[in-house]
Amino acid sequence: MKTTNGCGDPGQGGILIHGANAADVEAAQDRWQGRFDALGLGRGVVATRGTAAGDRGFVRFRLSAEAAQTWTPGGDTLDLCGRLALDTLARRDDLEREILVAMLAGPVAFEHPSGEELAAAVRIRQHIVEAARKTALDFKTTEAERPEEYWTYAKGRSFTVRPGKSLIDALVKATQPEASGQLYSFSCYRATEYVILLGIARELAQSNPELFRRLQAQWETRAIMSGQFHDVFLREYGSQEAPLPPKYYVPGDRLWFRNPDEPSSDATGYEGSWVFYLGGGLFTNFWKRDQRFTMTSKCVEIYHWRHGAYRDAAGEMQIDEAVVEARVAATLADAGEVARILGLMLRLREPKGVYVDGGCIDTSREYPRWVCPGTADLVLPGN
Repeated sequence: MKTTNGCGDPGQGGILIHGANAADVEAAQDRWQGRFDALGLGRGVVATRGTAAGDRGFVRFRLSAEAAQTWTPGGDTLDLCGRLALDTLARRDDLEREILVAMLAGPVAFEHPSGEELAAAVRIRQHIVEAARKTALDFKTTEAERPEEYWTYAKGRSFTVRPGKSLIDALVKATQPEASGQLYSFSCYRATEYVILLGIARELAQSNPELFRRLQAQWETRAIMSGQFHDVFLREYGSQEAPLPPKYYVPGDRLWFRNPDEPSSDATGYEGSWVFYLGGGLFTNFWKRDQRFTMTSKCVEIYHWRHGAYRDAAGEMQIDEAVVEARVAATLADAGEVARILGLMLRLREPKGVYVDGGCIDTSREYPRWVCPGTADLVLPGN
């Protein structure tokens, strides 16, 4: 691993660890250089020491130019497992390797106030991926249900955890059919919140018990959902003005594939698709867990939603999934048609309300906030 010194720019990407003083920065650098070496990644990592606003010292870790070109050409992280011969299902350290290399290749800096926060961030991403792999839902876009032994519903509070029941257990029972014995119906967006919450809760239970206690109390009183969930628990990186590369993803990222077809996007649940990137070039499919999406299959599916669109007797837009499935199967057997559709769908999405010539690829991704004692910026709103 190479190390340089100088005044760095926090906007240059990679992994950035701040310290209160030079000793903190040196300790963080030593710790993480050691970890990269232990994972066999050190040869491809460059460390830079510097100062940022307020004279806080920092160390930045990035891929070397050679490693970036070899491992993530053009910012493409979808084939990292193939390029590095990783098996993230069989070896948990390989999932850590994939997460770290993708972060090291980041065009936007993943900033952390300590080395401990970086370690927690990696563990949370691992928890999210592992939970997302196990998550499966019953596909009913207008229904919502939870295991009654663990959850109760009240208007104004939504679904809350019954007093005395573990939040972690309640989330597992609601999302993982092996634990509950059945599938429950709720939206893929809410499911992504539950998977994120489960990943955070598992980490807090080990590293910040006091914040975990408050999180448990919060969900026994009132659920945090939708826009508030995003604001409380997540960071967003990338934007319409500065989009991320279309094939850049870190395992554990939450993201949205937009339906760029205006008529079919009026069908409830088909405005787009909220998913997690699992690594290995795969994205979640909560409805058919054993049929995870590749970038190609996801783009082809969303493209064909337009062909399954119809209005029911009440005049409401609906999607005939059988029509979509047949179209998808036919397209995937035709390399020329796949190439044509990808040419349309791999474009970046357009702003809200605009349907002209954009694709389904979002400009940003989301991941959890800091959680460690003394540096956490995850602030619960109170009950």
